[in-house]
Amino acid sequence: MPLPKKLAAEFLGTFWLVLGGCGSAVLAAGFPELGIGFVGVSLAFGLTVVTMAYAVGHISGGHFNPAVTLGLWAGGRISTGEILPYWVVQVAGAIAASAVLYVIASGQAGFDLSAGFASNGYGEHSPGGYSLLAALVAEVVLTLFFLLVILGATDSRAPAGFAPLAIGLALTLIHLISIPVTNTSVNPARSTGPALFVGGWALSQLWLFWVAPLVGAVLGGAIYRWLGKDD
Repeated sequence: MPLPKKLAAEFLGTFWLVLGGCGSAVLAAGFPELGIGFVGVSLAFGLTVVTMAYAVGHISGGHFNPAVTLGLWAGGRISTGEILPYWVVQVAGAIAASAVLYVIASGQAGFDLSAGFASNGYGEHSPGGYSLLAALVAEVVLTLFFLLVILGATDSRAPAGFAPLAIGLALTLIHLISIPVTNTSVNPARSTGPALFVGGWALSQLWLFWVAPLVGAVLGGAIYRWLGKDD
């Protein structure tokens, strides 16, 4: 598949992930009486991955996440030359989706970016008040296991056709675990989009949501590369 088409698919997939996942958090999670809550937001993130993995995964591989791209490289699935172009369009897709979400959300009276705009955070900006160390451990470990699921589900020896479901369910589970801790990142692009609009504290804490997922992804990729190797 030509690289421009791969990059277009990655842009669209990441756009959908951020619009669907962060959009559910900003627009629907706390809606009076009918709000979808943590469970609904977790499911929304999982559904974005499932739907776009089936829609364009066969074009680009369905990463939609800089950490996934790096983890797949560590697992021997993609070339070094694809990393930076994928990262650029993934971040661009996340920013574009955040811009669309901002336009929609700001149409409601009383909208306030200081409420967080689905940004990730730790300490006083963690939904549950969790520390920097807790956030770091959660993001590294959960991204590690996310890569194990991705690499395992897409292995040629795995049952065919079910990878998007396994990956989407894994992302749902990850959100069920860690929304109270960091508002769940495991995806630097997803973190970057909202943080650029919130500014201030969100940008100052953004480093963690690049470093931790990337470290976890490399560990996950390396572990699966060893684990899945035929001896």
